[in-house]
This record gives sequence, structure tokens and C-alpha cells, in this order.
Amino acid sequence: MTEVSSLTGRLLVATPALADPNFDRAVVLLLDHDEEGSLGVVLNRPTPVVVGDILEGWGELAGEPGVVFQGGPVSLDSALGVAVIPGGASGDGAPLGWRRVHGAIGLVDLEAPPELLASAVGSLRIFAGYAGWGPGQLEDELVEGAWYVVESEPGDVSSPAPERLWREVLRRQRNELAMVATYPDDPSLN
Repeated sequence: MTEVSSLTGRLLVATPALADPNFDRAVVLLLDHDEEGSLGVVLNRPTPVVVGDILEGWGELAGEPGVVFQGGPVSLDSALGVAVIPGGASGDGAPLGWRRVHGAIGLVDLEAPPELLASAVGSLRIFAGYAGWGPGQLEDELVEGAWYVVESEPGDVSSPAPERLWREVLRRQRNELAMVATYPDDPSLN
């Protein structure tokens, strides 16, 4: 088997050609990517469900808009917490209940008391479900041109305007991808 170069911590940005409605204009943060597969969360699918209504104590730490996000089509009955710790605390400086994924971005143990993280968290998002790919599946989708792979920024996790994230991430690219940000929602109306 060929070695897989890890894309953990990077963003998958759906190309306009991606036909799967689960990922239409999706921005996915990859939380894990190796030869066994990939797991990520869709950053721009807010739901109307308020975090505090389903996870007591975590609502006060959740960034605006303060709702649960649909992380993907897999295991919608499970929750994942993703938090940014300013400075990306490492080793003994990492707060209990937080595990680094990439840079300042990490996973939160939602079974831990929220007060363990309260003073350290810069931003927190709660996701219902996740996006998952089996071994080689994501690589095949990349070859097919379904996704653009770009660097993430800590602010992507907590974008206050998630409906604009797809365009914003593309617009900040310093190549031809910046032009894709202008792609119309419905090209047939052009």
C-alpha cells in the first residue's frame, strides 16, 4: 500500500462539481487522516438546535451562533466538540479534556465538566455527526476532483457567518481558487 500523506488539520472545500447533496459547498475540517481512513466535520452547516438545549453547561462556551452544527452524514446521534485554544497549548499546558488535532485546534471530551476548559477555550463548536471515508476513499475523491485541499485557520472553526465560509475560504487562496469563490449558486440562471 502506498503511504498516505496526512491531511489532518487541513480543509476540504467542495468543488462546484461535487454532486453529493450532503457536501454541497461544504467546508470540512479533517480531524484525522491516515491509511485507515479519514474523519472530519462540516464547518458550515448550522442547525436550529441550541447547544445548551442538548449539552448542559457547554452552551456558554459555544461560539456564535451558539447552535449545533451538522458535522456530516455519519452518526448524527453522536456529538463532537472542536475547540480552539489560543496559543495551541501543548504538553502539560494543554487543558484537561482537550486533545490537539492541529495547531490550536483540538477535540473536546464532552464527558468532562465544561468548567475544566472554560478559561482556556477561545472558541468551541459542537457537531452532530461527522464525515467519514474508508481507506483510500478520500484519495479517490481527490483524484476525481471532488475537493480542493487548503490550509485551515483557527478562525474557520468558529466563523460567525458559517453560510459565507465556503466563499471566504476560497477567496483567501492566492491562486486560481480565489476565482471559484465567485461561482454562482445556480449556474443555470446565468
